[in-house]
Amino acid sequence: MCGILAIIGRGKDEALVKQLSKRMSHRGPDESDLHVTEKGHILSHERLSIIDLTTGKQPIQGTNNAWMVHNGEIYNHQELRDTVLKSHTFRTHSDSEVIVHLYEEFGNEFCHLLDGMFAFVVIKGDEFIAGRDPLGVKPLYYGLDERGRIYFASEMKALADQCKTFSTFPPGHYYTPETGFVKYYKPQWEDAATAVEEVDLEALREGLTQAVDKRLMSDVPVGVLLSGGLDSSLTSSIASRLAKQRGQELHSFSIGLDAAAPDVVAGRKVAQFLDTKHHEIYFTIEQGIAVLDKLIWHLETYDVTSVRASTPMYFLSEAITQKGIKVVLSGEGADEVFGGYLYFRNAPTEKDFQKELIDRVQKLFTADLLRADKSTMAHGLEARVPFLDKQFLEVAMKIKPQEKQPKTYCGVEKYILRKAFDTPQEPYLPDEVLWRQKEQFSDGVGYSWIDTLIEYCASQVSDAEMEKAEERFPYNTPATKEAYYYRSVFHKHFPQRSAAQTVRKWIPKWQENTDPSGRANAAHVMADTAIAQARVEV
Repeated sequence: MCGILAIIGRGKDEALVKQLSKRMSHRGPDESDLHVTEKGHILSHERLSIIDLTTGKQPIQGTNNAWMVHNGEIYNHQELRDTVLKSHTFRTHSDSEVIVHLYEEFGNEFCHLLDGMFAFVVIKGDEFIAGRDPLGVKPLYYGLDERGRIYFASEMKALADQCKTFSTFPPGHYYTPETGFVKYYKPQWEDAATAVEEVDLEALREGLTQAVDKRLMSDVPVGVLLSGGLDSSLTSSIASRLAKQRGQELHSFSIGLDAAAPDVVAGRKVAQFLDTKHHEIYFTIEQGIAVLDKLIWHLETYDVTSVRASTPMYFLSEAITQKGIKVVLSGEGADEVFGGYLYFRNAPTEKDFQKELIDRVQKLFTADLLRADKSTMAHGLEARVPFLDKQFLEVAMKIKPQEKQPKTYCGVEKYILRKAFDTPQEPYLPDEVLWRQKEQFSDGVGYSWIDTLIEYCASQVSDAEMEKAEERFPYNTPATKEAYYYRSVFHKHFPQRSAAQTVRKWIPKWQENTDPSGRANAAHVMADTAIAQARVEV
């Protein structure tokens, strides 16, 4: 895990490039290095050591004059070494090195062979290729300066003031100057018409277990984020089982405003059930408000729900790294894959439901994945997301929408996921957690967090400023004082129009109140609390 910066083109001052790269030093606090190629192109790397702690320093040279930098993890690197790359001689034991060898072996057509999360750049002479993982778990930006040099960076802050234009690198694509952007990830599930499969509960259970298992690959301790919601509780339960089989202790982490916060209470219950080494972290509303400026600089977004949810994640990540943990599993993606957000129950038709599922998964890189990466990497912590495993998505995304649609099953969101892990003989979770109603992360830490945050932002933005919001921010004009405040902070750090255009606002569909909080949906208020007391049968 790390921060990467690549500049294609001659004449860039090496000392300046080091400074630009150091803007991302939080992503890689362990070591840093830079390489200038024989043609004058530059690769820079800020490293967080996860795999091969001794020889895995980047940039990494291939067999001859190809060089690469990579951010992420390649879970099938050993399989690739043993099969298609068995004739290659490797310089390190790093999972990253397979990328440069795949380029030497196959040219541009190799991204589909990678199983993992990644953003990379490979340079050979004047030729180069950049690529990003299928769903954009790892961030990547690209830009062009006034002299025609091309930039690639893990975070916008490393290139924003150097480029005349820049943008977000699209997930599931690679880029070369000869081909332009090429979409290599073309899963069948992107076509809503392919969602025709019956539910296979065993396949769901086995698929998620395999996804968690491969994400335990690490040469450093791995922990789990445990909010007490279904998604993080399931990944924690599976990780706990696997850790016990290997004689390892698993650390779990929850955060809230106090010991009575919904997520803290539920997380505590799950941790006791799983017998993990559990840690509860608390933050105050005052601390959350005080960190907003720094947080938005890290996040590089002004999206309301991203800022709300990233604040507790930011404090939680800091506490986790202080305990010596560098890697955590997270539950991101389950709500999108299984229609878990409360607004999904308002979908007018099954077709609309499935299309929204696909759209939400495809846009995860603009919101939840951005938040998960940047709020954790702000403290040098790597987050891994089992629910977005390529193989698991092939199973989960092709299920008939009528099998997933919440209203079909007594108003219980993610019913089939719950059902897959409802195994009374060998339970994964307590019933009251397995069937707990959805709480979005920013709500679950304590309802007063969002309520007070809204009040604070309103006190910082005048009515006169709101009246001129469109004049000041003609693109993506903020509609509330809270949104205006975040946008103002973002604009201070990233005043470029290109920066504003990288942000997409998350707005729930099919409900009158468009506030992104889960509590804005009437279903939250009218929740059937009996769901938490007994299993729901069809």
